[in-house]
Order: sequence, then C-alpha cells, then structure tokens
Amino acid sequence: MRSLESHRDVGAYALGVLDEAEAFRFEDHLMECPRCAAQVTEFGPAARQLMLYRQATPRLVHPMTRPAPRLLDRLLSEVAARSRAGRRRALYAVAAAVVCAVAGPGVVIHASQADTAAQVDATDERSGVWAQVTTEDEAWGTGVELKVKDGAGPRSCRLVAVARDGTEQTVTSWNVPGHDARPSTVHGGAALPPDQIARYEVRTADGERLVTLSSG
Repeated sequence: MRSLESHRDVGAYALGVLDEAEAFRFEDHLMECPRCAAQVTEFGPAARQLMLYRQATPRLVHPMTRPAPRLLDRLLSEVAARSRAGRRRALYAVAAAVVCAVAGPGVVIHASQADTAAQVDATDERSGVWAQVTTEDEAWGTGVELKVKDGAGPRSCRLVAVARDGTEQTVTSWNVPGHDARPSTVHGGAALPPDQIARYEVRTADGERLVTLSSG
C-alpha cells in the first residue's frame, strides 16, 4: 500500500469499514506513522456515535453504516482542520454531523457527564508496563482516561474493553516513544456501560497483551 493511500485510509480504519486484509495492512502502516495513530484516536468519538446509532436502529430499518469514501475524506479533513482549536468539542460536533449524514434527518445525539468515576491500576511483572484506567458512566457508554508507562517502545498499542459476554471494543490507541518510561495519557470510550465491562487490556498492535486491569 502506498504511503498516501495509507494516510487516506485512517478514517476508514477508525470507523471499521476496511475489510480484514486492508485493516491488517493499515495496522502495519500504523506502527510506523505517529500522525495516523494520533488521528485514529481522534476518530474515537465519531466511531462511538456511529456504533450507538447502529445499536439503536430497529432491525427493520437499514442503518447504512458504511459511509461513502468522500464522506470519510471530509471527516478526516474536518478533524485535522479543527484539532488545534477546541479539539474535544470539535470532535463531538463532527461526530454528530457524520451520524446525521449517514442516518438522515431525525437523529438526535445525547451525551451527559456522570457525577461518579471509578479508577483501577495494575503493573504486569512480565512486560513491566503500568497502566491506570479512570472511567465515567456516560449516557452513551463509558468515558475512559488511560495513563500508561511503557519503556519498551517504540511500538503502537491499544486499549481494549472486554465485555462480560466476551465481546471486545477498542477504546483508544497510541504510539509509545522509543525507550521513554514517562507516563502518557490518552482518552477514549466504549459504547458499553461500565457494569458490562469485565476488564481492560493494554495490547500491542499485533495482539500481545501487556497488562490487564480488572473492572471489578
């Protein structure tokens, strides 16, 4: 896959519309491209809103969950243009615009901030990776803040929420700098309420589990 094509595929990868082979090739590119890794993380709110719409749509209604390539390109351009000024607020605005464009009129997105938060941390003796997950119960699912120390970089990693029924959702992803054990903080979320999440796992891009955090 050519470099320019790989950069363009970041939106399609984040929204889950690449096929298995294309996703595999893009993950190889992701391990060597900090810019794309950061943009995958920025797409998190948009991907979650699309997932929530799909779950809320009656089975008799065709959900149209595969945006056209031009829509993905516009979303990527919008995120890049707005990220410097009010990144978090801009991302939710873009996410709402994407859902409306895909679902048509009449779709309303609600999000609220919970008053309670839960926190868990763990260190894996084998990998030496320490992580702390702080979660908040949101109307749309679970908001997550991850702090992680990993001195074995450079490598691309992701945080995965494992539900009690065994299903998995990627919460966020990031690049670990080379030989830098200082803590990094990333944000993400899952379209699952906190009480349905059994544990969180920090994994490398190729699936190696670095540390597991039980949600209780």
